[in-house]
Amino acid sequence: MVTIVDYGVGNLASIANMARKAGTDCMISSDPAVIATADRLILPGVGAFDRGMANLEERGLIAVLNERALERKVPVLGLCLGMQLFARSSEEGRRAGLGWIAAANRKFQFDTSGALKVPHMGWNYIEPAQQAALIERLPAEPRFYFVHSYHLQCDDPSDVMCWTTYGYKFASGIHRGNLWGTQFHPEKSHSFGLALLKNFFTQN
Repeated sequence: MVTIVDYGVGNLASIANMARKAGTDCMISSDPAVIATADRLILPGVGAFDRGMANLEERGLIAVLNERALERKVPVLGLCLGMQLFARSSEEGRRAGLGWIAAANRKFQFDTSGALKVPHMGWNYIEPAQQAALIERLPAEPRFYFVHSYHLQCDDPSDVMCWTTYGYKFASGIHRGNLWGTQFHPEKSHSFGLALLKNFFTQN
């Protein structure tokens, strides 16, 4: 069963609807006992880094997520803030992240011309950085919907699944083992997001 983790920050209904369109049964849960039986997990997220980590802690979810992701190696997909929480830290706050990926979140920094706004909001393209099941067989010229002010900076470039350019190249997707993440929102990205989620639900 695919379980969407409810920790109080996320676009849960939209993700569940897109999963059903992809032909996959899923449930939304904040119950550690339910999450402990999940075959695949989606960690969504919209909002601030510290609030996200605090909510995971307050709901008693960190231990079970670590067990599923790091010990049982079940596939986990982090979306937007959910992916950012995989990192060890963020410039957005003071709390430690989950630390699943050797990475930190950085705020977009541009010159003072004002040509580019923060947050990065709207549609943008991805550029594959590695062969990865999540981004195979997508429709031509895949583009996805973004809303974010921070982006992941990986210590190891081999963890980057795809790049996107907004002022400069940043990691818009990551992959290491059973861990997957996208800075963009596949649930808001129409046929491109649907194809990506189908890949997550069917990849080994």
